[in-house]
Amino acid sequence: MEERIAENHHCGICEEKKRQGIHLYNMFICTECEYNMIHTEPREEKYQYYLQKLKNINQPTMFS
Repeated sequence: MEERIAENHHCGICEEKKRQGIHLYNMFICTECEYNMIHTEPREEKYQYYLQKLKNINQPTMFS
C-alpha cells in the first residue's frame, strides 16, 4: 500500500496553509473556517466577511 503525504492547501477564507478541509468549486476551505461559517448567524458581523470571501469562489485558479 502506498503512503500518501498530505499537502497543505491555501484556505480561501483565512488565507493560511492547512491540511484538512474541503474544495468548493475552485476554492479550498479549511475545516476551521467551514465550521465557523456554518455556525455564523446572518445578523453577526462575521457573516458579511464570509460572504465577501466566498465571492472569490468564481475567480479562476492561476497556476504558474
